Amino acid sequence: MKHLEAMGEQTANNYPFPTVVFGVIAMSIFIALAAITWSYRDVANRHDHKTGDSNSSH
Repeated sequence: MKHLEAMGEQTANNYPFPTVVFGVIAMSIFIALAAITWSYRDVANRHDHKTGDSNSSH
């Protein structure tokens, strides 16, 4: 029984910063990835000279 009490005392985690910071870091990474993904919107329409339809109109 004493080994269970000793295990219970050792389960405390000492993080270098509050646990909320983990969520802030994760959210900022997801926002950065979303911004990168958003920056590639409409790229295919910028290069219409590469589609087959642009040759028929010239």
